[in-house]
Amino acid sequence: MKNIERVRTPLSDLGARAVPYVPLALFAGLGALLAYLWKWPCRFGAAWNDGTLQFTNFCYTDIYPLWWNEKLNEGKVPYFDYPVEYPVGIGGIMEFFRRIIPGDPGTAEAGTMFYDLTVILMAICLVVGVLMMAALAGPARRWDALWYALAPALILTAYINWDLAANALALGALLAWSKRRQWLAGVLLGLAIATKFYPLMFLGPLFLLALRTGRWKPFAQTLAGAVGAWLVVNVPIMLFAFDGWKRFYVFSQERPADWGSVWYFFQQKTWPFVGDPERLDTLGILSLGAFCLGIAVLTLTARDRPRLAQLCFLTLAAFMLTNKVWSPQYVLWLIPFAVLARPNWKPIALWMVAECWYFFAIWLYLVGLQEGNAHLGISGDTYFTAVWGRAITILIMMAFVVRDILKPDKDVIRQDGTDDRAGGVFDDAPDRFRLALT
Repeated sequence: MKNIERVRTPLSDLGARAVPYVPLALFAGLGALLAYLWKWPCRFGAAWNDGTLQFTNFCYTDIYPLWWNEKLNEGKVPYFDYPVEYPVGIGGIMEFFRRIIPGDPGTAEAGTMFYDLTVILMAICLVVGVLMMAALAGPARRWDALWYALAPALILTAYINWDLAANALALGALLAWSKRRQWLAGVLLGLAIATKFYPLMFLGPLFLLALRTGRWKPFAQTLAGAVGAWLVVNVPIMLFAFDGWKRFYVFSQERPADWGSVWYFFQQKTWPFVGDPERLDTLGILSLGAFCLGIAVLTLTARDRPRLAQLCFLTLAAFMLTNKVWSPQYVLWLIPFAVLARPNWKPIALWMVAECWYFFAIWLYLVGLQEGNAHLGISGDTYFTAVWGRAITILIMMAFVVRDILKPDKDVIRQDGTDDRAGGVFDDAPDRFRLALT
């Protein structure tokens, strides 16, 4: 009987710890369902196959047309038979579903099944991501994860692309780091970078906090794990299908300023210097570098060390603001880190309004560009109010986070006396290096 009791006790403890997360999982499932229903005119109607209706019904997705555009309907293997314009993590998802979809791959039913299977995977990634975000926030703030589960912008954009998969991996990496499992954190981060490029930005905050605390070994382990995992999934494709593999990187380098980016506004309005297409890459790198330099100075000079989530938010926001493309679904990247950095509902709600306006504005702008459809859309000037609306609201949130770093008494996360719950080895670590400006 004693042995039985020893087995039951850990299981009952595990169940007790899991119970508070069940409602969050259900809310995340509700968010996933609402996102699926939002695509109703496309998924259950004819809008996907109509260049106008998919915009006027606001149900566009990349997933369905890419079944044909990436030649999956012809049985072509990503990278090997056709140069897919996505990192290998997404290419792997495409290939997995291509192999298991039955019947004639050239039919509309096959494309719809490809979408449905992808949605199931993304819904799982959303639920997992919400639970990991709640674990990162801690018992006192786990309900902050509802912002991720049910954010209006998430419901509108969840199934445009494969971003939720990268989110789950990135949040998993930070959760592993918070539990001081550095190798696992590195592996998950490397896989996240191999799926979408943005998690690469999180290495900067880890480096800066390692510099300030002197915790170099954990950082080195995570970096090695990230590099190793990225190489494991990329090198085989590089060796046997290099031309197909490099398509994503060549495309990213060569693409012009695109919809959503402030650079697109500057070019469309022919602003001098900043609107010059020949200077786009240089200006993008320099502006991102300026943001990162400012974040580095802030990290190394602040009286109290910034929290990891604050720096992850700032670097990711800087990446989005300076990128030459800013698709509607990129909001998914930022939601969990914005909330972990500063769970204050007023600026987040303002940002959600701006993101929702952008979501509707981009499709109305695109339909208005089509010949004969100008009466259905909006003008460029109206569209650009949405471009700047979300950029300005993100800058406002960044300013509040900077204030919280400079004045820790304003940081709601630290008001209960905690240092950095999600910081792992950085939590309550003494400073080893700090720059003094005065």
